[in-house]
Amino acid sequence: MTTFDFRQALHGISGVPVTAYEAGGEVDIGVTTEVYARVARAGIHNIVAAGNTGEFYALTPDEILSVYQAAIRGVDGKAPVTAAIGRSQREALAMARRAREMGASAVMSHQPVDPFAAPQSQIDYFIGLADGSELPLVAYVRADGFSVDDMVRLASHPNVAGIKFATTDIMLLSRAIAASDPKGALYVCGLAESWAPAFSAVGARGFTSGLVNVAPQFSLQVHEALTSGDFSAARKIVEKIELFERLRTRYRNGANVTVVKEAMEILGLRVGPVRAPGLARLDERDRATLEELLASWR
Repeated sequence: MTTFDFRQALHGISGVPVTAYEAGGEVDIGVTTEVYARVARAGIHNIVAAGNTGEFYALTPDEILSVYQAAIRGVDGKAPVTAAIGRSQREALAMARRAREMGASAVMSHQPVDPFAAPQSQIDYFIGLADGSELPLVAYVRADGFSVDDMVRLASHPNVAGIKFATTDIMLLSRAIAASDPKGALYVCGLAESWAPAFSAVGARGFTSGLVNVAPQFSLQVHEALTSGDFSAARKIVEKIELFERLRTRYRNGANVTVVKEAMEILGLRVGPVRAPGLARLDERDRATLEELLASWR
């Protein structure tokens, strides 16, 4: 898949499936493969292997590679598989090579987690990965402090297919889109369905989603509405999922994946708890709220 072709997929929904665990805590390859297959069958346009909803930073490097394999097997060619990479630049490039060998279509670089990372040097990190990867790169930008020039420099790289913009700095996003070459990287909403209408209004296209694990129909409805420019219809769907997304933001987003996994278990798919440092399980009150919400959706 060329960088140009992959950009077309980024106009859609980039779904991020969970990683399932066995009772002993090891990655459950069989269930994880089925999770990816379910998301692919729902018609999601781009599927991210080992993204944040897949608990990238709680997985060992070998486990990340096993998730790539489960994703490629489960998706079975129905959509591009974007392999998440990260950690040190050398580790990330090694992951990118393995992802290409396994048959992934693209890679997505997680935001560097070094506490002393300067904004311009984080751009250098992404560009180094774009230089070294033989697959198109999506850069996951979720820190503050970047300038318009930083964004334009990143968006101008020929191997950067997209920028997953995951901060609430709408003004920076708007100015960066206006300053960037429209033939360059696509700016994608990295804050899921709830923020997709606002991001779309300033020129971003496509959005990421963890909701696709639970209720992909709502994700697809939001995407359809935004594609047709019907912001009113998009807002109505966002209102339906608002409580779900608010539950995910509990404990400074510590419950983000927990809510998704518990919803899947309520619906009958055993995926196991979230690994530390994420919240392992919801308390009784939040669990009851989630059960009521899922019942109302049915």
